[in-house]
Amino acid sequence: MNSKRVLISGASIAGPSLALWLGRAGFDVTVVERATSFREGGGAVDYRGSVHRTVLSRMGVLETLRGLDTAMGEQVVLDQSGREAVRLPASFMSGELEVTRGDLARTIYEAGLAQARYVFGDSVRTLTEHADGVTVEFEQGGTEEFDLVVGADGMHSVTRRLAFGDESRFRRDSGYFFATFSTEAPASLGLRDSGVLWNVPGRMVGLSNTLGEDGAMLVFHDPELRYDHRDVAGQRAIVQEHFADAGWEVPGVLRTMWSASDFYFDSLSQIVMDRWSSGRVVLLGDAAWAPAPGGMGNGLAVVGAYVLAGELATAPDHATAFARYEERMRPYVAKCQKQGKGAGPFLAPPTAKKLKQRNRVYRMLCSRLLRSFFDKLTTGAAEAIQLPDYPLESRKGSSATVGLLPQS
Repeated sequence: MNSKRVLISGASIAGPSLALWLGRAGFDVTVVERATSFREGGGAVDYRGSVHRTVLSRMGVLETLRGLDTAMGEQVVLDQSGREAVRLPASFMSGELEVTRGDLARTIYEAGLAQARYVFGDSVRTLTEHADGVTVEFEQGGTEEFDLVVGADGMHSVTRRLAFGDESRFRRDSGYFFATFSTEAPASLGLRDSGVLWNVPGRMVGLSNTLGEDGAMLVFHDPELRYDHRDVAGQRAIVQEHFADAGWEVPGVLRTMWSASDFYFDSLSQIVMDRWSSGRVVLLGDAAWAPAPGGMGNGLAVVGAYVLAGELATAPDHATAFARYEERMRPYVAKCQKQGKGAGPFLAPPTAKKLKQRNRVYRMLCSRLLRSFFDKLTTGAAEAIQLPDYPLESRKGSSATVGLLPQS
């Protein structure tokens, strides 16, 4: 196809994955990212099954990621008093391959750095589509012309808002929220490549030790909560308020939250859209489908990037490529979203009765009889797509440019 100049908004997982593939296929790729530098940090993410493994291998990053595997062990579910309720095997939470989000993002970014131009500290302000392309105005000033624009800028996508409308039209909230940040787990827990999950009705605190670093994940239920996704101080205050009366080790965890540089907060929500493209603009990753935890969002990000790049490289025009991309990915996304839909109630059951029921389910799934069934269930969703063998060979030089967009 002739549409070779592509802007990708977002430099987390989906965006750099697509940049790697499109660069190899000979496209002229620019990636713009609101953050002022590459974003480190984040909790552990996992991959399962042959589809994830195949895409990571074709990207050339699988062996590197295997060397960064967290080797996470068992996780213990605790009752309100801190006593062990059930012990979860490593595969239950960590899948076949588990790495930290920061290690994953950096590996993909560095693997494709020669294939694209990265621009940090800027964002898309306006999109104006015309017959021959899209005029993009940037927040830091200046405009530039592109053949295509890809929104890979997350659940709160600016690209989606500009091309499709307000986020509220597409976001399906569960009433659950989560926060992650680095912490210092109490030595008394004895965490070493392992974790604990503590619950009271409607709330969960997870502490883990991964590659020598301690991290926390807090989940809570509040259907009435409204928040500003860019007000980090306000988000910390929300978490403090919702866990202020919690016992166990929670007060100490909250104290570390206020100084954690990698604090992240958001809702457990999904994005549901009847189409992912509009004209010359297309969405990828959480901007298009945000499956929520348990829905294998990072797997969907790399698989979706591979499929979108493959269709753009082989279709006669962008409209055909976008249509084929949606046709291939929609059933896959639907299955993963279905799996992730109940993440909140499963992580933090809203009542004492449901919490007991959840723990009974944990015990059953961890039994020898059902453990293989659970592994097949989660892997089945991860493998619910037939991957085409796209001819995405490198036809581009190895030089890369990292800098500012041209100013007009």
